[in-house]
Amino acid sequence: MSKYRKLIVTTALAATLAAPVYAGTYGLGRPALPEEVAAWDLDVSPNGTGLPAGSGSVMDGEEIFADQCAVCHGDFAEGVGNWPKLAGGADTLDHEDPLKTVGSYWPYLSTTWDYVNRSMPFGNAQTLEVDEVYAIVAYILYSNDLVEEEFVLSQDNFLEVDMPNRDGFILDDRDKTEYSVFNDSCMSDCKASVEITMRALVLDVTPEETAAKGAAVEVAPVEQSVAEEVVIDDIVALDPELVAKGAKTFMKCKACHQVGEGAKNKTGPVLNGIVDASVGQVDGFKYSKPMIAAAEDGLVWTEEELSAFLTKPKTYMKGTRMSFSGLRKEKDIAAVIAYLRSFSQ
Repeated sequence: MSKYRKLIVTTALAATLAAPVYAGTYGLGRPALPEEVAAWDLDVSPNGTGLPAGSGSVMDGEEIFADQCAVCHGDFAEGVGNWPKLAGGADTLDHEDPLKTVGSYWPYLSTTWDYVNRSMPFGNAQTLEVDEVYAIVAYILYSNDLVEEEFVLSQDNFLEVDMPNRDGFILDDRDKTEYSVFNDSCMSDCKASVEITMRALVLDVTPEETAAKGAAVEVAPVEQSVAEEVVIDDIVALDPELVAKGAKTFMKCKACHQVGEGAKNKTGPVLNGIVDASVGQVDGFKYSKPMIAAAEDGLVWTEEELSAFLTKPKTYMKGTRMSFSGLRKEKDIAAVIAYLRSFSQ
């Protein structure tokens, strides 16, 4: 070995011996501080471990849910569009297309509390107070007919709530019962081809308006009626930005009301032409007694009356069947009214 190579080896060995020893930690990181652990330690177990002290009523939950959750999940937790349904689906788990909701599928209430507390509302996670989370979970239970309207959920009665599908899950023992069957790869008599047996439409995730790539789309000509032309003229006269904002806010109303061509009465009446129309004028809809009385008194849905009603429906009209708690912001109310006016008859 030359003197030059001996020098390189000696220098490298000296550097290695002089380097600090980290016993496998490689000198990275540090122990987490207690407050850092607490910030991440949010999970709540089925036995109640991790559940904070607090409480929330169904009635409070209804109002909070309307403000924070209804835009995606509907006022009655029935879901909006393809956003998840949180209520319904009882006795459907043995169906070909079951509806899996908090009430029909989730085995433990702690999962609901933990998820709402950790991840909701969408885009603004972990902004809810503890009591607000209790109230929202209480309202979700009420929407699934699991508790009464007067129910108040707290850490004291949390474990007393019996979820319908609590016994519908089994221990995952596939490592002992199934994995050994799949150890050998297919080497003979393998399937020649793979066939598509079902489209995602069954799961309600295939957009109806989107055609497959490369597929021809036939669009039938649309015959525009005189009534439709009038609607278009009305929309032009309105502030387009305000109408667009109203369409977005109206998402909170779509669970019960429809507007536009082909609209039908649902839990609430069709709202086409409601602005400046007489109360209770939609054919085929069964109105509540207070609404019928208001119609007999000649009440008209002027912008002022609609604004007062949309602010606090139950305060404005005692006994109304409309369960929506109301819109708090004046600009949202103005936008919704502009949107409804765009559907004048």
